Amino acid sequence: MTVKSEAARGTLTYSKMRGMVAILIAFMKQRRMGLNDFIQKIANNSYACKHPEVQSILKISQPQEPELMNANPSPPPSPSQQINLGPSSNPHAKPSDFHFLKVIGKGSFGKVLLARHKAEEVFYAVKVLQKKAILKKKEEKHIMSERNVLLKNVKHPFLVGLHFSFQTADKLYFVLDYINGGELFYHLQRERCFLEPRARFYAAEIASALGYLHSLNIVYRDLKPENILLDSQGHIVLTDFGLCKENIEHNGTTSTFCGTPEYLAPEVLHKQPYDRTVDWWCLGAVLYEMLYGLPPFYSRNTAEMYDNILNKPLQLKPNITNSARHLLEGLLQKDRTKRLGAKDDFMEIKNHVFFSLMNWDDLINKKITPPFNPNVSGPSDLRHFDPEFTEEPVPNSIGRSPDSILITASVKEAAEAFLGFSYAPPIDSFL
Repeated sequence: MTVKSEAARGTLTYSKMRGMVAILIAFMKQRRMGLNDFIQKIANNSYACKHPEVQSILKISQPQEPELMNANPSPPPSPSQQINLGPSSNPHAKPSDFHFLKVIGKGSFGKVLLARHKAEEVFYAVKVLQKKAILKKKEEKHIMSERNVLLKNVKHPFLVGLHFSFQTADKLYFVLDYINGGELFYHLQRERCFLEPRARFYAAEIASALGYLHSLNIVYRDLKPENILLDSQGHIVLTDFGLCKENIEHNGTTSTFCGTPEYLAPEVLHKQPYDRTVDWWCLGAVLYEMLYGLPPFYSRNTAEMYDNILNKPLQLKPNITNSARHLLEGLLQKDRTKRLGAKDDFMEIKNHVFFSLMNWDDLINKKITPPFNPNVSGPSDLRHFDPEFTEEPVPNSIGRSPDSILITASVKEAAEAFLGFSYAPPIDSFL
């Protein structure tokens, strides 16, 4: 069957028309997740672009700011370039904008690299994720959740900031604050444990960050020393928001089994509904580890460790103050309804005697001198990164996509899975 149209420049076969309709249906389903992503998708479909209805949509959807009204339109990017979305002061971000210098971290879906922006000459940490690996493990919701949480982090000093994000046909790119004071885990490994004043300082900054996330109805769920960085002055920076759960209001619960074994709360292991108090359990576990060198119920045998978390009483050695002991007992309370933070969330932690000498206003404004200074000489100082990462060669594929990518089912699936991913702050956020 062939459909003729005088308005169209050519002949649309039935299958081509179905393809165009499918794109429009996808738009209606995903309209809230990023109009520009959809527009870019249409622009990459040569048959759809020829249709007058589609051309009118593209014209209507162009930015209408005065400074852009007379700009010469640039050709649409190819599928191997970025698919950029949303209001942006930098709508054409792409891998070739950066010099990728060193690998500074690795994860399940990709790597984190130290990169210098060629035009701005600013250093960033760029998290590069492989779409194929994410889709294979069906983790696209977690990635989009991480992106959504990063967008909300701009107002807190102890949460890593997202400058912008973009995507190519096969990769996702988070352009983040570059933090080079090292992971808390790295420093704990080197020093075994911290003195109580140092542990108190870190616990306060962590609690402040968690309290802020909770105020946004976000539960972090994956607090551990590997996700806690130190900046160049020695302040805490919380990172990696892939397991965050959004829209958990006060007394709201969720039930997804996730986290890191050593830090799982009893209610998570029981597969019971849990709430934001799961983060206070994790804070207790991290504080315990800072003071004693190991998580509270640790065992090399995971099954035994789980049994310890569920059934073994908390054991505290006598080398800490009574206020630290009381705080750990409150945070590591197995019954979440009796846990410190269950009634009044962050305010209960903030008002605990362990933090009685803490000036929280000074803390949030970074007016308290950190107990440890990483003493980094500049962005190229990588002394606090694990050589396992920094000695690894930067893959050639990080800064580019394949020269020619066919529009296959997998590429289409990836495009639909990450609609709305790309982001850059509006211009007025810099004013």
